[in-house]
Amino acid sequence: MNSSTDRIEKQILLKAPRSRVWRALSNAEEFGTWFGVALKGKTFAAGQRMQGQITHPGYEHFVFEVMIAQMEPEELFSFRWHPYPADPAIDYSQEATTLVEFKLQETTDGTLLSIVESGFDKVPIARRMEAFRMNSGGWDEQMKNIESHVATP
Repeated sequence: MNSSTDRIEKQILLKAPRSRVWRALSNAEEFGTWFGVALKGKTFAAGQRMQGQITHPGYEHFVFEVMIAQMEPEELFSFRWHPYPADPAIDYSQEATTLVEFKLQETTDGTLLSIVESGFDKVPIARRMEAFRMNSGGWDEQMKNIESHVATP
């Protein structure tokens, strides 16, 4: 699944129409529901910064902070963030960000969702492998979360 140390690549076939998957990704409140972040009353827009408190048990000390990169309806949703910003005492703002891309492809059985997070080779070496490992495992969990979320009407 991982082609290098620079990128995480995941895919899942969701038994839901592409429009349903797109809504789960592009609607900030809905995204927050399955992703585990408080985004009530917020809206995603390309070029916009977004923040919300992580609500997943054990990770409440994390702040979800992203810059929305692209929103191409029912095709691509992407954002940049600092991967696994685990230490609240560290200012990560001067570090390079990774790019997270959600790509949707319609199939006869539903929607193929591809998630690629790239740019780990630019993360400081002292925390690069831990960020890669934690985000790779995190994306495995998020794939299950969105699968369950879009299965409900």
